[in-house]
Amino acid sequence: MLGKVIKSTGSWYIVLDETGRQWECRLRGKIRLDGIRSTNPVAVGDNVEFEQEPGKDTGVIKKIELRDNVIVRQSVNLSKASHIIAANVDLAIVVATIAQPRTSTGFIDRFLVTAEAYHIPAALIFNKCDLYTDEQIGEMCVLMEYYQSLGYTSFGVSAKTGFQIDQLKDLMQDKICLFSGHSGVGKSALVKALDPSLDVRIGAISDYHEKGKHTTTFMHHLDFGAWIVDTPGIKEFVLYDLEKETLAQRFPEMRNLMSECRFANCTHTHEPGCAVKAAVENGDIADWRYVNYIRMMTDESHDSVKEEGI
Repeated sequence: MLGKVIKSTGSWYIVLDETGRQWECRLRGKIRLDGIRSTNPVAVGDNVEFEQEPGKDTGVIKKIELRDNVIVRQSVNLSKASHIIAANVDLAIVVATIAQPRTSTGFIDRFLVTAEAYHIPAALIFNKCDLYTDEQIGEMCVLMEYYQSLGYTSFGVSAKTGFQIDQLKDLMQDKICLFSGHSGVGKSALVKALDPSLDVRIGAISDYHEKGKHTTTFMHHLDFGAWIVDTPGIKEFVLYDLEKETLAQRFPEMRNLMSECRFANCTHTHEPGCAVKAAVENGDIADWRYVNYIRMMTDESHDSVKEEGI
């Protein structure tokens, strides 16, 4: 039988078959994935081949179909291993907040760089617009304008009031979408606002840590025709298998200028005649984006809510 993995719980997986039936499945033996060392050999979104176990209502996954793409980050526990967040994604959406909790641009940029590396269209959504001060709204607008100039759809929403939820539905229509962001940004609340019929747990914010409680990754089918992968909250998004030689190509504003640099192998850090550094100096490239690029180049890729600047 053929099916799609809609939930991963470690050693067991929930697979949705072509008739709409859900099966609890386990892996048969060890499945190797093109030499990729991963903490999870099967990910939500994977298309798999499986068979029913004799005399049981459970199944065994025999084969993982070739993936169109994956969203990957470095494993928290194993530095040389990857953790596949989701597979076969049509749109990767960063759910961010200006406050309660604050999402740093470092986190946003590392997620967008990963989406660029795997050729997945990405968007940036700011939730909790109903809670922001005038100053915070101004800060959000600055960020939205910049990311929109790079080609990323970006706008504000409110899961609580329903502000621009219809715009988010239009963006997601008929796509498999990944929601990712810090704990507490309101991903589950957004899913509930998109489709009130879903039974999605909404974790309360911890007043002490300003972080939401951990929830389980699940792939939901929404009533307006979209699929959504709702990931657990991520404290930090560490890049996996970072190739510094090609990192600048993952920044659209740098990619557009690289041919104008004096040296073909310019790293945009110290070389003379660098068009990227000149663009930073004259304000065509935001200084905070360049700082995030340098941090990635120097492996300072851990997130911090105390990040300076925007």
